[in-house]
Amino acid sequence: MPIKRLENLLNANDNGDLGDIVQHARNMDALLQALQKALPEDHATSIAAANIRDDGQLVILAKSSAWASRLRFETETLIEAARATGADVMSCTVRVTRE
Repeated sequence: MPIKRLENLLNANDNGDLGDIVQHARNMDALLQALQKALPEDHATSIAAANIRDDGQLVILAKSSAWASRLRFETETLIEAARATGADVMSCTVRVTRE
């Protein structure tokens, strides 16, 4: 097996390897920031993470069940914010993260 340099493994243009994972993490960070900006300031920090599934479902992980309940009222805003990033989002699910 040939030895690969670390910078090549992390390069998104290097035929997969870890580059795809790094790019996905960057995309999800950009998505999280866009979602947080779309919410009222006190709601923004309640999102622990976000992802978009292949079927177009936006999945939001809230920091507590109380925040999850509040964020469910903001699903249309969250969908619009995700679409503004270029994502093809059809629905939104809010779940509570395990800490």
